[in-house]
Amino acid sequence: MELSRMAISDWPQQERPRERLISQGPAALSDAELLAVCLRVGSRGRSALDLARGLLARTGSLSRLFNAEYRDFCSEDGLGPEKYALLHAALELCRRQMLESLQQGELLAGSEATRDYLRARFKSRKEECFCCIFLNNQHYVVKIEELFSGTIDGAAVYPREVVRRCLSHNAAAVIFAHNHPSGIAEPSQADVAITRKLQSALATIDVRVLDHFVVGDPEVISFAERGLL
Repeated sequence: MELSRMAISDWPQQERPRERLISQGPAALSDAELLAVCLRVGSRGRSALDLARGLLARTGSLSRLFNAEYRDFCSEDGLGPEKYALLHAALELCRRQMLESLQQGELLAGSEATRDYLRARFKSRKEECFCCIFLNNQHYVVKIEELFSGTIDGAAVYPREVVRRCLSHNAAAVIFAHNHPSGIAEPSQADVAITRKLQSALATIDVRVLDHFVVGDPEVISFAERGLL
């Protein structure tokens, strides 16, 4: 009998996704196989791998899968609150692991790790959010905070609050980041204007603005690299 028609528990052990992950490492598995490991079990007549393949075919990509609304995700037979929670718990653990590595002292300025972290942080966010990465004199991370959020059209950013948080963390420098829910990372004139306004406000307390990242999907644009700072 073909493997696709059998329950995964009936497959030869060396063919099962979980056992292959353990013996060969996660990189050896396809997207569908990794997803099947997270889903754990299938439904009547469908293995976890069948469910995973169906999910990826229906959504078109991993990004769209994780952006799927709760009701849409659970609308398919064999999927429900438990599997939705498992997938999003795994995603949040990945975000927190990346944040942990930055907070433990990894140098940020110009780092690809910064872009990777910001992509993960803002993934699935449907509203525009503005965060600050506070740095010490050596430009290592002191704290990362999300200060403002708004609608899909924009977030109100208040320089006085940014100054207050910089003083609270005794920051010597700061990096700004915000997302564009449209997925288009190109900075707007409003983005440029608020950055310059923040620069002026922070100059009064001797805090440098090192960069401002605009996070799209998948592009992340740096103001510093564009010569906008």
